[in-house]
Amino acid sequence: MFCQKCGNLMMPRDGKMKCSCGYIQQEGKISDKKKKSEEIAVVEEKGVEILPKMKYDCKKCENTEAYFWTLQTRSADEPETRFFKCTKCSTVHREY
Repeated sequence: MFCQKCGNLMMPRDGKMKCSCGYIQQEGKISDKKKKSEEIAVVEEKGVEILPKMKYDCKKCENTEAYFWTLQTRSADEPETRFFKCTKCSTVHREY
């Protein structure tokens, strides 16, 4: 919001918009209270995986199925890293 008197940027002070030139906006009141963010409940159940599965040869137990996900671990111009978690032994492998 800009001052109607001098055109400078107005700042909230004491519940009203005030300018450095002394102008105070009379209409309306500004609230300094921030909105409360809603809490998000996370339910974790052991043994339930929500990740997609694909064929992948585990190097530890030689299982042929794994969960997978991707993550950007390096700079944006580099390809993302793929992670694989064995469905049998839960060993995590990564592929660059």
